Amino acid sequence: MRTYIDHKMTIMAELGHELIVIAPARQNSVEERPGGGRIHWVKAPTLVLDPNYGIFVRGGAIHHLLDELHPDVVEASSPWRPATIVADWPGHAVKVYFAHNDNVGAYPLRWFERLASRERIEEAFMWWTRYMAGYLDRMDAFVTNGPALEKRHAARGLTVHASMPLGIQRGFFSPDHRDEALRASLLEQLGLPRGHLLLGLGRHHAEKRWPMIFDAVEMAGEHMAVGMIQIGSGVHTRRLEHRLKNSPHIKLFRPVYDRVRLARIMASCDALIHGSDAEPFGLVGLEGLASGLPLIVPDEGDAPRSPNPASPKPMPRAIRDRRPTRSRGCSRGTMTR
Repeated sequence: MRTYIDHKMTIMAELGHELIVIAPARQNSVEERPGGGRIHWVKAPTLVLDPNYGIFVRGGAIHHLLDELHPDVVEASSPWRPATIVADWPGHAVKVYFAHNDNVGAYPLRWFERLASRERIEEAFMWWTRYMAGYLDRMDAFVTNGPALEKRHAARGLTVHASMPLGIQRGFFSPDHRDEALRASLLEQLGLPRGHLLLGLGRHHAEKRWPMIFDAVEMAGEHMAVGMIQIGSGVHTRRLEHRLKNSPHIKLFRPVYDRVRLARIMASCDALIHGSDAEPFGLVGLEGLASGLPLIVPDEGDAPRSPNPASPKPMPRAIRDRRPTRSRGCSRGTMTR
């Protein structure tokens, strides 16, 4: 989200527009961005389950701020209270809801996948779709971040006006950043003198399905030398640390905010592995492809589409089939689903 907002502010400023973000925080403040754009931090409670995130509950302060700002367009991107707050605002700006996630896919379909069919779960949670329809009826447009999300919402009877896949700064990520010494150092940290180096990148949240990925890596490790670094943090960090206490070849690392170093790390791995089929942005996969990495991803969802995908197969087999064969001059990743 941080990367997305930063780039969006920069691009809009270059086009002569000003992006103003209203976001929850512990205290009220205004953050001016060099070159254009600003963030209005509005005091709001934090989420009980994840104190790293805030949540708007009452809409009065938001409506007052919107009245002062007189925006031309208001975009809501959270299906929780922000969507209804924007829908309820009586201002004359164009109101757009931008969907970058699928809550039914991220939560109930994952929670109950072993207990009922997808159709039964979708039917049981149609109340969520009716809730979305309630605020969408008072907005001017409904936009999704990719065709998979558009298909899911349309199948539930919602009208999607546009699908806008997101992109990345292509020049930032490149196979040319591959560093064999760094790769060897990472393998050494995993207790491997040589082997296949996998990268997992993302927050520690249930929808990312990290335990499933760890299981697959360990199963593949019974047939080959393979290790994995996972870069991220979140509400489930301690749970994942406990899961990996007997897994010497899988290691968690804190987020890397230095984009230059992150680009080197990505290009120096042998494949990027990703488990979420309800991916909000899909930017990590795009960065992996730009770095020349093969992708091991679910066979549905909005992970980036490759021009040359392999046939779907179980994840442990996909890992074994993606042994390091890349050269420094590699310019395009491939994809296994």
